[in-house]
Amino acid sequence: MWNDGRVATLTWDEEFELFQVVKAAVSGKAKVMAGTGSNSTQEAIAATQKAARMGVDGSLQVVPYYNKPPQSGLYQHFKTIAEASPDLPIMLYNVPGRTSQNLLPETVARLAEVPNIVAVKEASGNLDQATQIRQLTPSEFGIYSGDDSLTLPMLAIGGRGVVSVASHLVGLQLQQMIQSFESGQVQTATQIHLKLFPLFKALFVTTNPIPVKAALKLQGWEVGSLRLPLLSEPDEAVRDRLRHVMSELDLF
Repeated sequence: MWNDGRVATLTWDEEFELFQVVKAAVSGKAKVMAGTGSNSTQEAIAATQKAARMGVDGSLQVVPYYNKPPQSGLYQHFKTIAEASPDLPIMLYNVPGRTSQNLLPETVARLAEVPNIVAVKEASGNLDQATQIRQLTPSEFGIYSGDDSLTLPMLAIGGRGVVSVASHLVGLQLQQMIQSFESGQVQTATQIHLKLFPLFKALFVTTNPIPVKAALKLQGWEVGSLRLPLLSEPDEAVRDRLRHVMSELDLF
């Protein structure tokens, strides 16, 4: 699953239309998790409740950006949203590089006690933090990597998978890596990780999702453009790097 980065510049009406279109497209073949987070708790509640009425399978709730609440405020924010839609599974989304605030392991552990808060997308890039979350939460609480390059290391400390960017290009290979690890074929999983590692890095050589949309265009997909303030096209050096890595992986 993946959020393409344009959601920050979509209106709520556009987002709800997107949820409907995606639900119709997958038609029961996949789960739909709607990004209904906000730095306003009341706005997030309203969006989450509307998405739930539309029949989505879960909600991704990002750490509030800009207003930088303390840990107690983060706890109350997510708990209040979850309790307002008690039948909808909630995944927390910790990405301090984009929000300026880090959701600490102790806060995640408290939130894991809320029945419908079932997982976290951990994108702090800190394996020690992910390890602490695993120590402090029950085994059924899902920890998902928010960085493709850390998927395998996070599996090793009790993670469950990845909320992926690279899966748009190498989804089957990522699935094979995770399944290999889970079946005890660690060497095979490591080989896949090492093979894909240059792609993981190339896709973040500039702000995501600029590179992945460029990569999909190089494959011939009509993926549209980004909205300002993100640039729709990377410079030629980025495209050259993508072409090289994709060629090495036989992605054309």
